Amino acid sequence: MQAKLSTPPSVRRCAVTGALGLALLGAGLPAAIARDTGPDLSRFYDQKITWSACEGMEMPKDLQCGKVTVPLDYERPKGKTLDVALARYRATGDSRGSVLLNFGGPGGSGVDELAAGGKEFMHLTNGYDVVTFDPRGVGRSSPVSCGPATLKIMEATDGDEGTTDPDDVLKRLRDAAAECAKYSGPVLPHIGTVDAARDMDVMRRALGDGRLNYLGFSYGTRLGAVYAAQFPDKVGRMVLDGVDTLTEPLTEQGLAGARGQQTALENFLDWCVEDIACPFGQDARSARDQVERLIASLDSDPVPSAFGEPFSGQDMVGAIGQALYSQELWPSLERALAQLLDDGDTRGLEGFSSGGVTFPVREPVGGPVREPVRERLRAPGREDKGAGLTDEEDVPMDNLPAALMAINCADDPDRPTAAQVTGSLDRLRARYEEASPVFGRYRLTQVLMCYGRPKGTDYIRDDVKNLDTAKMLLVGTRGDPATPYRWTTETADRLGSSAVVLDNRGEGHTGYASSECVHRKVDDFLLYGSLPPDGSSCGSESAGDESE
Repeated sequence: MQAKLSTPPSVRRCAVTGALGLALLGAGLPAAIARDTGPDLSRFYDQKITWSACEGMEMPKDLQCGKVTVPLDYERPKGKTLDVALARYRATGDSRGSVLLNFGGPGGSGVDELAAGGKEFMHLTNGYDVVTFDPRGVGRSSPVSCGPATLKIMEATDGDEGTTDPDDVLKRLRDAAAECAKYSGPVLPHIGTVDAARDMDVMRRALGDGRLNYLGFSYGTRLGAVYAAQFPDKVGRMVLDGVDTLTEPLTEQGLAGARGQQTALENFLDWCVEDIACPFGQDARSARDQVERLIASLDSDPVPSAFGEPFSGQDMVGAIGQALYSQELWPSLERALAQLLDDGDTRGLEGFSSGGVTFPVREPVGGPVREPVRERLRAPGREDKGAGLTDEEDVPMDNLPAALMAINCADDPDRPTAAQVTGSLDRLRARYEEASPVFGRYRLTQVLMCYGRPKGTDYIRDDVKNLDTAKMLLVGTRGDPATPYRWTTETADRLGSSAVVLDNRGEGHTGYASSECVHRKVDDFLLYGSLPPDGSSCGSESAGDESE
């Protein structure tokens, strides 16, 4: 799912640093996927992982870290390589192998996610080593960056400029793409889901597994589906939760996101007005009107943020959008909105803006800007132990948004011209505003994100379909604001008879962490191979209807 980058005040006042370049993947399936006829990859498939305690103050003591080495370019495996960072929790008893996790994004560090939220997956250690990784270009795995250009991209697409003066914004995006190229490492022409899925097969073999057992969330479902298309005979027990689209262009993804967030907002307000403390009163229709008026008022007359900079209506929209990803955050969102209305205090909402796809920035304006990193990857014969992994303190501050843009653009083959963009904006604006009076404007600028970057692969859209694999479990959540439920059924139809759908009748993005019913059914499948019937459901737990 293409996420919308937000620019909270705390980000605007800081510099972003590091190195990035343009992403380019050739169209279609790389020839080397058929290992019997392609280049020799045996040195990668024959490697063993050395595990040790993870370094870092916030790393759990029982979490182990390691790495695998993969070719930078699978069609030229004798060339440069890169190291992919891994982390695992060991099985508590006899291990039947590993289950590999991807937490979504794209652009998020799997190692950091497992370190912070590993308790959600401890039941799986009853049979598996629970393993995750930082995909190429992310975290410690040759992280990408745009240097100062990341902030320029976010500012160029923040607010109305992208729709009121598109020619200027397109020029700024084209210039920013060139600046990203200046800051790029060699991984950028080889970033994206097609190559990341190939890396997963190297991981599978290095972990000693004959088949890949996998649990992917959101973007991780795209990654899992691409793996299944590339290596159908290596699919073990695979679960895709919060199913991404494989076919829709970025413009349609943005519309789906706007509709999903609008629905989630209305569900939140329906819940809020049942509480006497709701800052918008006890009438849902009036509450929706008040939210829209408040956004318009803040856009025309922003209030000071906690850092003294303007906090606009679009800042508020971005914060609400992040909070709506989980129903557990609704009480906190209610309090944050009350703080804003009662005291003009933006701190609660700004706290949401620092989550999701935004990023922490620790260096102030005028702070150091690292030089472009062009030789980050290990050349053949280089023996520096661990040279391929980036030290944690050297991961660029903008790695998350830079990787998100690079990977999504590498996966998308559409590159409309400037004339096509400007000619379609009025029509698109009307569609987005109809989809969501709150989130439409915020989401519309997403369609500009890949302008100035090379065309991405068409493999995902054209070839990931009609798979002949072991059964896969697809979980769709009815109230998901990011990956609409229809994407689950559409992707299931596209993948074919291997796909089994579980309907989660709940709220929030993905179901595993929020629904005990989904959690149990996913664990039962991964641990014991017990699949729910296709089309079965997990009902609203608040209503006491756990499953059907």
